[in-house]
Amino acid sequence: MSGTHGRRPRTSLRLLSLLAATGLALATAPAHASPLRPPAPRDAAAAAAQVGPQIVDIDAKLGYQSAIGAGTGIVIDPSVVLTNNHVIAGATDLTARSIANGQTFPATVIGFDRQHDIAVLQLAGGGLPVANIGNSDTVAVGQPVVSLGNAGGVGGAPSVEEGRIGALNQTVSANDSLTGSTETLNGLIQVDANIRPGDSGGPTVNAANQVIGMNTAASQNFHLGRGQGFAIPINEAMAIAGQIRSGASSPTVHIGPTAFLGVGVNDANGGAGAIVRQVIPTGPAAGSGINPGDVITSINGQPVNSATALTNILDQHHPGDSVGVGLGGRETNVTLADGPPG
Repeated sequence: MSGTHGRRPRTSLRLLSLLAATGLALATAPAHASPLRPPAPRDAAAAAAQVGPQIVDIDAKLGYQSAIGAGTGIVIDPSVVLTNNHVIAGATDLTARSIANGQTFPATVIGFDRQHDIAVLQLAGGGLPVANIGNSDTVAVGQPVVSLGNAGGVGGAPSVEEGRIGALNQTVSANDSLTGSTETLNGLIQVDANIRPGDSGGPTVNAANQVIGMNTAASQNFHLGRGQGFAIPINEAMAIAGQIRSGASSPTVHIGPTAFLGVGVNDANGGAGAIVRQVIPTGPAAGSGINPGDVITSINGQPVNSATALTNILDQHHPGDSVGVGLGGRETNVTLADGPPG
């Protein structure tokens, strides 16, 4: 399993805190960065008027953590939304509010790619305006852009930030405070704009108001008006979204409901497994004799050498699967439940 508003009353879900509204830590990646940030020659109001109707505000209830979160999504089909996996991770209930018509729709997760921070949602309703998807391969340093989102998780009219492309092919690292898993995102677009918490999953658009990136992380300086963000190139995001929508699972792409073990873990000392620090009382682990302090060393004989490894292995399973959980000198069988995504 993988919990404030706009990414949770746990203040920073990730070390880099991939954007959903609370504090974010500084992203790495100085290579090829541009040192100056002149005002971008863009009409932000025009961008909001054209692009705003093509996005949704996402609200996530995280029942297991007694928390709520908020982010943004891009409409890629009249009833399908692209967003970050970290926006919906751990959610037990999801809704999406259309900026175009103000309607709120229940949403379900079609699938996700945790490693690349991509998720695709199906809305219980349709007819929404679809985003104008551009070509991220044509993006250049210095290009003026506008980023839109749900800053602060307040909903309503989209937040709009002018800026420019500061660098390409950047790398950031993040970790999940509950699962203990870590991830590194590569090939990101650095956006020198005041992208803020809650903007995760929102679009960064070029001068033609075409989506060239999806907001995914930001620096700590957003509250000083000197923010710096990072966006997943839209070509990559759409390729993964296409794979998810086709139902093609892979070592990184999970289709359908998430298999739920019901524990929170960290890396064990010395890389010898994943130490259990939390057991959800109503989860399958609790009924199988797994307790805080136990160290998970394998799943079905497959070695678990870290919290990240446990998460990745469980992503290859589905609710209803029975797995043997190795706990050092003993093993217990657990039937995985239907749990929150990501």
